[in-house]
Amino acid sequence: MSKYSKQDILKIVEQEDVEFIRLQFTDIFGTLKNVAITASQLEKALNNQCMFDGSTIEGFVRIEESDMFLYPDLDTFVIFPWRPQQGKVARIICDVYNADGTPFAGDSRYVLKRQIEEADKMGYRFFVGPECEFFLFHQDENGQPTTITHEKAGYFDLGPVDLGENARRDMVLTLEEMGFEIERSHHEIAPAQHEIDFRYDEALAAADNIMTFKLAVRTIAKRHGMFASFMPKPRQDANGSGMHINMSLYQGERNIFDDPEGELGLSGEAYCFIGGIMKHAKGLALITNPLVNSYKRFVPGYEAPMHIAWSTTNRSPLVRIPATRGEGTRVELRSPDPAANPYLALAACLAAGLDGIRNHILPPERVQDNLFEMSEADRRSKGIEFIPQNLHEAVEEFKRDSLIREALGENISGKYIEAKEREWMNYRSRVTPWEIEEYLYKI
Repeated sequence: MSKYSKQDILKIVEQEDVEFIRLQFTDIFGTLKNVAITASQLEKALNNQCMFDGSTIEGFVRIEESDMFLYPDLDTFVIFPWRPQQGKVARIICDVYNADGTPFAGDSRYVLKRQIEEADKMGYRFFVGPECEFFLFHQDENGQPTTITHEKAGYFDLGPVDLGENARRDMVLTLEEMGFEIERSHHEIAPAQHEIDFRYDEALAAADNIMTFKLAVRTIAKRHGMFASFMPKPRQDANGSGMHINMSLYQGERNIFDDPEGELGLSGEAYCFIGGIMKHAKGLALITNPLVNSYKRFVPGYEAPMHIAWSTTNRSPLVRIPATRGEGTRVELRSPDPAANPYLALAACLAAGLDGIRNHILPPERVQDNLFEMSEADRRSKGIEFIPQNLHEAVEEFKRDSLIREALGENISGKYIEAKEREWMNYRSRVTPWEIEEYLYKI
């Protein structure tokens, strides 16, 4: 059942003195966009009559087919707590449609909806719990971001050592005011690194929440004179930021991954879902880790998983099954980072898992040893492979994985490959300060 009707939203806007409404959508690279309207134009927007120029959005359409429409999802209406109490600002997340009234194939939210429909045909509901990490850095005198921090806090430290504690508290309170159920928040391993975890939800709501979460965190950080960065690896001497994705499938109110009689308390569907994720792990990487910088995170000594394996007892493999059983039974994919477009990442993960269930793909034997300490010979004997080690490898693996490409659709897959190949070539052409320092005096 819908949370809001059109009349509900019009009434709230009038009663709460909302003057501006931001109609939000996400481009294929995970960047949040919006068209702002005044309250006088809201009824028109709620009738799906808000048009915008899609040719100006990277990865969308050509200039000769640029007229696109925003269809608001009424249940995503929320008033921003950080805006003025008079003349408030609200937002509604929108789907993107073509001028002929058909869903736009390049809308990443539509891509996730399509995969959710595939799960629904099989009788499943897809639930996701993300774990989002980020850094809080200083800004320079012009308000521009830096990678500077003066704190030395570590895992689970608290104030006064944790200099971001007050900002993180305000983020939690703001998110709760926006309807989030925050389960925990804490300082992470690296100095200035933080994590805020919110309750799992159905996949579409979870992806919407990730986008809202990032906006709220950045906004509150700026209020505290800080800059919140979701860059995967902003400092070479510290752990990078991940966005672990915890996944469950439900039938009705029952978590079908749970089976008290099954080995390790897991059902056959859970094992096959793991098998599907592992089969497509290389093809998933471009979507879950979409930047050149994403692969700087996958180096020894910084805990990010590099090996295609699964475990129940340690955090070194790509896939982990946390100890909780019953309704909390879940599959945790540990490789994604917060630069990922959450709609595409969840769609790709769901497609991989469903492929495992459809085709009864069982995972290899679980690995309980610390993979970071295992010798190359031992890993090879167990058939343990690496995920792609750079963006170029990820693009090539994505090209080879027809299932993941089909899940995202020809429109997005083609534009994504083109953009990421361009990004890789741009990166390859740069001469870095490290190269100058390392080679200039020697050659």
